[in-house]
Amino acid sequence: MKVKSTAQYASSFGEQFTWRAVLFGALGSVIISTSSMYVALKMGALPWPTIFVAILSLTLLKALGKTNLNEVNVTHTAMSAGAMVAGGLAFTIPGIWMLNPTARVDFLPLLVVTLAGVLLGVIFVAVTRRHFIEVERLPFPMGIAAAETVLAGDEGGEKARWLFGSLGVAAIFTALRDKWSLIPDAWAPPQLLARNIQFGVWLSPMALGIGYIIGPLFTGTWFLGAALSYFLFIPLAVNQGYLSLEAATAIKDSFGIGMIVGSGVGVLLKGVLPKAKEIFSPFLTGAGDINLKRAPFLLAMIVLVLATLGGLGFIATLVTVIGVWVTTAMAATLAGQTGIDPMEIFGILVLLAVKLVSTPAPQTAFFVAAVVAVACGLAGDILQDFKAGHILKTMPQAQVYAELIGGVVGAVVAVVVIFILHQAYGAMGPGTELVAPQAYAVSTMVSGLPNPPAFIVGLVLGIALYLLNIPGMTIGIGIYLPMVISAAAGLGGLFRVIIDRKWPAFNPRAQLISSGFLGGEGVAGVIIAIIQVVTRS
Repeated sequence: MKVKSTAQYASSFGEQFTWRAVLFGALGSVIISTSSMYVALKMGALPWPTIFVAILSLTLLKALGKTNLNEVNVTHTAMSAGAMVAGGLAFTIPGIWMLNPTARVDFLPLLVVTLAGVLLGVIFVAVTRRHFIEVERLPFPMGIAAAETVLAGDEGGEKARWLFGSLGVAAIFTALRDKWSLIPDAWAPPQLLARNIQFGVWLSPMALGIGYIIGPLFTGTWFLGAALSYFLFIPLAVNQGYLSLEAATAIKDSFGIGMIVGSGVGVLLKGVLPKAKEIFSPFLTGAGDINLKRAPFLLAMIVLVLATLGGLGFIATLVTVIGVWVTTAMAATLAGQTGIDPMEIFGILVLLAVKLVSTPAPQTAFFVAAVVAVACGLAGDILQDFKAGHILKTMPQAQVYAELIGGVVGAVVAVVVIFILHQAYGAMGPGTELVAPQAYAVSTMVSGLPNPPAFIVGLVLGIALYLLNIPGMTIGIGIYLPMVISAAAGLGGLFRVIIDRKWPAFNPRAQLISSGFLGGEGVAGVIIAIIQVVTRS
């Protein structure tokens, strides 16, 4: 591969971890955290922002003059961290308000919980980088894509034009839909709804972009789950008089959640436990290739702070920290193999472990899930970046520092934004504008599942499907999420199939357009929410 003038390697730490990388990385983390919080709550899915931030970093640094591959890589490492932090909060904390709309969540404890998740995620993954990247050589597809994007050089700025152009289009579309109500939220044929066939399509550039990015395999199985729920199970059960619509929905939701959790258990059984010694020994022996000799001291401080300022209590905190150790490895394995990181599922697994040894208060239970979700989200993110860094010969230490900076900035921003969105929209959860399905799944584990037998059946099936290398997790997501979301994402996957077959040369541009759709609708949505808060006040 011919390397262009902007794609030069840097040999020293100072040339890779620069003040520009820190500044742009932090500012990018603010933007990405803001948009990702809205995307996660509105859509119930959060694809990796890796390509978006790679192009953004390349564009900004080139505008200032001479740069290098590694400075670009360090910059986008910091930028992307905020997305997963926001996702970890969005996929857990809104469940508090679903169970109790008037519940008070204080800023400081939530910030402490979020920062603890950031530190735990960075520490545990930093010492296991070599195992997943160099020993197992997992593909981490988004990391490879990011490296290829940076290597491309983009000397003409064409990629930036496609990216920012689609971002603007999506932002305008979102304003017309959500602010001025000139475009409907979704299209749903009333004839089908009258027969209890809940088919519809969410009119969302973001949903199309998500479907296009994750591709036809996962959107196909995602839509398969939705079709089984909304075209088969619910219409038959309700129209034949076997169940009410509410009872059928409760079975569907519990079964879908069970399949998702079961897939997480499958990751543990198949991907982590058989290799536990190789994965965890660097942390116990200090033999990792990233110097974290003070990691035990940092972990002790995190336990102390979480138990006091976070309000978790000592036992719950101890189980949570140990649980993060295991689930970050699960997140690394799954993200490396498939590009999927179901962070809230790992939060549910650790929450179930905490419930075995203590009886946490409802808010404490959500805080436990949030710590784990943030840590696992960050683990998947930094390992994608480590994969790109391995290809680009970026120093791991520079990336660790960048991820930590971006994660801390993202923690502060995400906590602020979730309060803004809650104040602007009020209720969150099924049937509201911010559906937050993952947080609803966590809330069912805290308050009690609507249908425990259906959950158990789904759990067993999810484990079996994962052990058989069948993507049961995305089938479960389709069963659980509203049809309008699944149909919109499925449409994006269908566009991917058409473009790959008919116009394969256009695929790189379509990827950029999809990333722009995500960023545009996400940022516009949060701006609209802020306007609502200000005007109401």
